[in-house]
Amino acid sequence: MRNQFITDAYIGIGSNLQNPFLQVASAIEQLSLIDETELHSFSSLYSSRPMGPPDQPPYVNSVAWLKTRLDANSLLLRLQAIENEHGRTRDGERWGPRTLDLDILVYGNFTLNSQALTIPHPGIKSREFVLYPLHEVNKNLMIPNLGAIHRIQPRCYANGLTRLSI
Repeated sequence: MRNQFITDAYIGIGSNLQNPFLQVASAIEQLSLIDETELHSFSSLYSSRPMGPPDQPPYVNSVAWLKTRLDANSLLLRLQAIENEHGRTRDGERWGPRTLDLDILVYGNFTLNSQALTIPHPGIKSREFVLYPLHEVNKNLMIPNLGAIHRIQPRCYANGLTRLSI
């Protein structure tokens, strides 16, 4: 569904299977092709330790800043379609390895808590692989119910997060 206003949406991007670097780069390209949406900017790529089961490869992460006329649920459907195109399977394993994970982190000043979607993303304030690239993309971002990114990010330990050279 089309929104009459342009909304800033921040998308977390992660992969740790099937050449994660290329998966993330391809996802960024595909985000730029979403109808009624413009890719404003994106962060560097980062390597991070996996959450969940320890016997999985490290992740490659990034954050994209989109400007969109899509409502949050329509945007979510587009993100899931991109994940599916990248071979994403949803087998129920929480925080398991994946070819591509796209999460709406922040959607304007909106908050939402539904079965399908929670905005801002519930893990945003404690995940270094989200906060560091999010801060890189917009140092002035205000996250609803949490505050300014420049105050939240320094409180999150980097936990081995490494910026990748391209």
